[in-house]
Amino acid sequence: MSYGHDARLRALKIGVSAGAVALALAAAGSAMAQDAGATTENSEVEAVVVTGFRNSLAKALNVKREEAAATDSILAEDIGKFPDLNLSESIQRIPGVALARDGGEGRQISVRGLGPTFTRVRINGMEALTTAGGADASGGTNRGRSFDFNIFASDLFNSITVRKTGEASVEEGSLGATVDLRTARPFDYNGFAMSASLQGSYNDLAEKATPRGAFMISNTWKDGMFGALFSVAYTKRKILEEGNSTVRWATGNAFSPGFDAVNNGAGLPTTVNPSAQALADNAAFHPRFPRLDRFESDQERLGATLALQFQPFEGTTLSFDALYADFKGTRQETYLEAPSFSTGGACTAANLASSCGIADTNVTARTIENGVMVKGTFDDVDLAVENRFDKLDTKFTQFSLTGDHQISDNFTIHGFVGHSKSDHQNPVQTTLRFDYFNVDGYSYDYTDSRDPKFSYGNAALTDPTKWKLTQIRLRPQSAVNTYDTAQAWAEYKLNDALSVSGGLNFKQYEFDTTELRRTIGTTTNQETVIPAAIAAMSLASFSRLATFNGVQTIIPDLAKAASVLSLYDQSAYGGAFKLGAEPSLGNNRGVSEEDRGAYLQGDLRTEIGGVGVRGNLGVRYVKTKQYARGFTYVGGSPVGITAGREYDDTLPALNLVVEPAENFLIRFGAAKVMSRPDLGSLTPGSTVSVSGTARSVTAGNPNLDPFRAKTYDIAFEWYFQSQALLSLALFQKDIGSLVQTVTTSTTFTGNPFGIPDSVAIAACGTTTGCSPSAQWNFSTPVNTDGGKVKGFEINYQQPFKFLPGPLANTGVLLNYTYVKSDVKYVNSTGAVVATGDLTGLSRNGYNATLYYEDAKFSGRVSASYRDKYLTRVLGQENTTAAPVLYDGTNETFNVDASLQYTLNDQFKITLEGVNLTDEYQDQFSGEQNMPVVYHHTGREILLGVRYKF
Repeated sequence: MSYGHDARLRALKIGVSAGAVALALAAAGSAMAQDAGATTENSEVEAVVVTGFRNSLAKALNVKREEAAATDSILAEDIGKFPDLNLSESIQRIPGVALARDGGEGRQISVRGLGPTFTRVRINGMEALTTAGGADASGGTNRGRSFDFNIFASDLFNSITVRKTGEASVEEGSLGATVDLRTARPFDYNGFAMSASLQGSYNDLAEKATPRGAFMISNTWKDGMFGALFSVAYTKRKILEEGNSTVRWATGNAFSPGFDAVNNGAGLPTTVNPSAQALADNAAFHPRFPRLDRFESDQERLGATLALQFQPFEGTTLSFDALYADFKGTRQETYLEAPSFSTGGACTAANLASSCGIADTNVTARTIENGVMVKGTFDDVDLAVENRFDKLDTKFTQFSLTGDHQISDNFTIHGFVGHSKSDHQNPVQTTLRFDYFNVDGYSYDYTDSRDPKFSYGNAALTDPTKWKLTQIRLRPQSAVNTYDTAQAWAEYKLNDALSVSGGLNFKQYEFDTTELRRTIGTTTNQETVIPAAIAAMSLASFSRLATFNGVQTIIPDLAKAASVLSLYDQSAYGGAFKLGAEPSLGNNRGVSEEDRGAYLQGDLRTEIGGVGVRGNLGVRYVKTKQYARGFTYVGGSPVGITAGREYDDTLPALNLVVEPAENFLIRFGAAKVMSRPDLGSLTPGSTVSVSGTARSVTAGNPNLDPFRAKTYDIAFEWYFQSQALLSLALFQKDIGSLVQTVTTSTTFTGNPFGIPDSVAIAACGTTTGCSPSAQWNFSTPVNTDGGKVKGFEINYQQPFKFLPGPLANTGVLLNYTYVKSDVKYVNSTGAVVATGDLTGLSRNGYNATLYYEDAKFSGRVSASYRDKYLTRVLGQENTTAAPVLYDGTNETFNVDASLQYTLNDQFKITLEGVNLTDEYQDQFSGEQNMPVVYHHTGREILLGVRYKF
């Protein structure tokens, strides 16, 4: 068994054992507490028991039961206390929700098989979008419509509702779900309320301890006429992420002329070695960048809310909500790698001794299995060490004002205005790379694919004189999202059974993103241009030692380099570090959207033949004006371009709930829904990008139609006892139109976009192996036929009150989701090349929580499983000769646990464990499950105290 699998098994045992110990301690403590307080009346004990976690579950079930649409909610279990440390980790407990993590915590969610771009998020009733940065393997800077939940501490919120079926009264924009986040308000509490918490967090991989704290205070005055609430939360994390990666796997033929293209001893390249072994070597997949990785991150998360409410007289309420979040940090990524496996191009007498790449690499031994070179020994391998440093900061602000006025017992009007802004800045993204050429005896061994072994042959890795500075990358960037919203709606109650509502809404959305790189005022790549004065310097002056899985080497020291090389002085070395947008035009773009909508909805609540019937039927109309900004090429030169268009949608929705027997509900929902194309797909024109060995040309399509679908849901819910539920939900989404990115791999010369070779030459600069005759990836988004997404959810929730003794204080939450889809993937000619699941869809997922709660102790263990999912069809390295049908991410299984002891009415002691299985992020390529990224971040243990007044 592999090291990774051994570690996972040990972690699972530790996690389950820790959870079992927590519950055992809770049960034992309960027995002692009952013995000590045997005179306490049962009624008093019962009154205490229905608080905390169990009470939050009961209230959430009531919300679900009373809704006309299919929803699930999570509520705060106490003042300022949410069940999980991260919002998305709480949401993943809901049936149908799957979580994607970054840096050991939840970042984005998928709902019922539809990815993060199909999920809308509203904060206090207003659509918002928060974006952060990450490592390239985790998506890098978020320039799309996916909401990054890791911006916020969960302490700022008191409820989450996931709306899985459409309603006319809920704004458009989601195919998966609409997620409502709500912060606390003073009228939520009776008079004065205050809570505070302080925790210390320890990560067993980083071996660092960090603080976490939260505070909330609320009060009302003038007999509840006026109220104010303020809350603040702060978290500091130190994270170590370790593992290995390959970027992807490709064949030697993909990097012409491939392995062994220089005859031994010839000194100059001739033709590809025609031997049968060389042909086999070049036909097999090999890791493009076999490497060891180490990421170190420091994060600070600060959040605050302010809520003011005013009720001048009965039936009229004004609510002002303000939310602020600042998620900032630094991240240092270091790599020890072998880039020559991914460097093509002909060798010359000038580069044979240095950067010739794969053509000069001799395969001296190999093991090929299932078309994959899983093991090999090589001569003339080029090594590299990279150090990338990021400063990251996302500031989110939102202000909203809501007014509700009851004109009469039957007629109520509402108004809402709001503004939100997510400002992500990555002002420093600096990478230095050292190369070490022509190492003999290098080997890799992926026999255990998740625990590869490397030998660096005759390389003297700690000798600075053996290395050469080859790249200086400076890439500051940003992504800013702004919403301005206004809504007005009214409700009129016709009689006890029927009411109608209608309203208007306006939304202005702005997205802008930038990226700068080293420039000379043209698109020419400058990242491999090293000023002569710097090239003459000793690397010892800006390097340091580092250890990768027991292997010691020098790496660039960016702190020293910033000073020694004057990296951030744009006038230094004749302007060698001057920054401009020209080399990275593809990430300098924007989108503006203006949406005007109206809806009309009727709501019904009555009995027919003694059977309870309720629901709603309505229609929403929305018109979208869209303007997209980008760059195109005219005569080989970039020119700014703006493209505008309009489209409209009419979206009917029906939700019906029938109660044929007491405590048994049947739900039915049907709706037309739409979701707007992702932001990167709308960019007009085309952009050319070279980043290391990655060469891409992307053309946007501002005339894309939105995703449109018809959805159908039916659910059976049995509330068989107080606080209990057993339900089955069936769903189907008939997606009429999709947006797919079609990619063609070909030479730049004669490319399908008609861009002249001069643009490629400028983009390549002096990058080794880059030229118009090399292979480039040409991508453009197109509308295609859709497909069906269908599945079911099973949900079981029950407190075990019927069990004897302390076991009566236990309970369980279980849910399972199955989803599959049938989508046809096409190539650039429109021909179907694959049929399968949507990207981001996990066919199987389940959550399980076992809890215990009494007057003194509470504890729970939660497990969450997500099946593997695809991230790209066809794979990025796919070719006709060597197909890679897909890239994806393998399954995850996470276990968390918590224990709480109540000292008195004010103080509680808490102990929590997060990611007790120390789950690995496992990205793969192809049917062969070739490893792409395999990283872990360790377990976190939090010990703290809570105070409530």
